[in-house]
Amino acid sequence: MKTKTVWSCSECGQNQVRWSGQCSGCGNWNCLVEEIEKQVKQDARFPTSKEKSKPVRLHEIALGSDVRVKSGLHEFDRAIGGGIVAGQVTLIGGDPGIGKSTIALQLASALSQKGISVLYVSGEESLEQISLRAKRLQVAPDSLFFLNEIEVDEIVNQVETIKPSVLIIDSIQIVYHSLLTSAPGSVSQVRQAAATFVELAKKNKIATFLIGHVTKSGEIAGPKVLEHLVDTVLYFEGDRQQNLRILRVVKNRFGPTDEIAVFQMYQAGLVEVANPSLLFLEERSRGTTGSCVIPTLEGTRPFLVEVQSLVTNTFYQTPSRRSTGIDPNRLALLIAVLEKRTKLQLYKCDVFVAATGGIHISEPACDLGIALSIASSYANRPIDGHTLVIGEVGLGGEIRPVTRIESRIKEAHQMGFKRCICPQRNLKAPLLKEIGDSIQLSGVQFIDEVMQQTVLS
Repeated sequence: MKTKTVWSCSECGQNQVRWSGQCSGCGNWNCLVEEIEKQVKQDARFPTSKEKSKPVRLHEIALGSDVRVKSGLHEFDRAIGGGIVAGQVTLIGGDPGIGKSTIALQLASALSQKGISVLYVSGEESLEQISLRAKRLQVAPDSLFFLNEIEVDEIVNQVETIKPSVLIIDSIQIVYHSLLTSAPGSVSQVRQAAATFVELAKKNKIATFLIGHVTKSGEIAGPKVLEHLVDTVLYFEGDRQQNLRILRVVKNRFGPTDEIAVFQMYQAGLVEVANPSLLFLEERSRGTTGSCVIPTLEGTRPFLVEVQSLVTNTFYQTPSRRSTGIDPNRLALLIAVLEKRTKLQLYKCDVFVAATGGIHISEPACDLGIALSIASSYANRPIDGHTLVIGEVGLGGEIRPVTRIESRIKEAHQMGFKRCICPQRNLKAPLLKEIGDSIQLSGVQFIDEVMQQTVLS
């Protein structure tokens, strides 16, 4: 059988006959990987269904019930839109050791306890290793099957024999297709294996979970087309030095995106966090300079996060600007606005900013809280511990309105905060009139106005 050498793009999956520095498909540089493939028949590599598809009119399409199955992990169900849909293909990515296999095994156990048949296929761990982990997590349902296999055709045969309702593949980078000679984890192997499991899931209405590794840049390894094939993409985030874990929804055809589920990792597995605000603020000490509480949104869920800043005189020609959990470019912009609009002499100071709890803040609604924490540390004056700060800061020093301020302030009121500094234009929201009786709302228009009212007066 003849073989050929191709260069596959690790980003888009396009093949080229020779190497070049730039992919002709997606335009990325240094992303071509050499692979050796057999020349096989097209119908052997890509089997087609015997039933031919026919075009139909919109009113002729029969709609299914689309019943969602609750897994029993309430945080997980809420994040993906209320439950698991039959035939849904979900890709779970994350750093090594972050807990991907743990949450997959706990999810399999929770579904099995409801009487749902689950097949857990592991190619990286032996059955003995899985058994030890299952005993540690106290997993022992009868409807949960384990299989140690990495060949795609054999996995498909076992699925057709057992006929499970849920299939878990751990991981997609380790399985391989026998018709391809390239190594497991290569672009062609990952693409073909994923396409086979997607076709299997849609044909038999099997909810499928594919666990994927990530690259050094934090993206799921393999071609980018892998994320386009599946219905849902979940990223498992967190610092292995801490026990906080966040499951972030990046793509979801059956529900909202940008939702998160919060867990804590313990020896006995992952424990759901029903109130993240309480978790992030439980170690906060009131009366400390440079500390400010801000409400942030992840999807539709608001929670409160403490931002800490430390401003000290620098002993070097170039001052240091460091941040943890905050975009460094956004931090540089806020420092420039503070220097220009409030006359703070930060050019001769080192500035360190961190979001506590291991959370990453990305939305601009947290700008005012970050700027106020920096000014508090610079002036060595603490911010009132019962005060919340919301607002986006523009380059002119203006405070711009934010979205969904009602849900943010309601979360703050439930946590016992008495005052909220927010954009003046947000006070026109009709729902804030009801909230205004329980929490004091202070509208501001410019950043220097905020500083004079709080830390610079």
